[in-house]
Amino acid sequence: MSQPEPKLGDVLAQKRTDLAADRTLWAAERTSMAWVRTGLSMIGFGFTIYKVLQAMLKEGIMLTPRPQGAKYLGLFLIGLGTLSALMGSLDFWQVAKSLHKQFGTKLKKFPLVMSSLIFMLGLWLFVSIILKAELF
Repeated sequence: MSQPEPKLGDVLAQKRTDLAADRTLWAAERTSMAWVRTGLSMIGFGFTIYKVLQAMLKEGIMLTPRPQGAKYLGLFLIGLGTLSALMGSLDFWQVAKSLHKQFGTKLKKFPLVMSSLIFMLGLWLFVSIILKAELF
């Protein structure tokens, strides 16, 4: 006994559901990449502030009652950027895993790889500044 031919309405409904799941996954990917860009910007800005103000203090161009302020501001921005890359990655992973479970969408690894690299960069810079390892 052969199975009955699916109705056209059912086929179209399934196709629309699959496309909606794909669009949701693409939106999650764009959001993840936006968090990665934001994190990278904050990490870069924090590191730049730290290095520029550190050089100004070393040269005696800037006199301040709190010479550690540049370090703390840089660390704050680097930490915030690192955290945003991590949170974007976790958010993408939850959405992708949920869509995969419900609709069988393909799990994309690129957003996770990029956010992991930015997270590791931020963590490396954060630790190197705390340990006063003059890498740059």
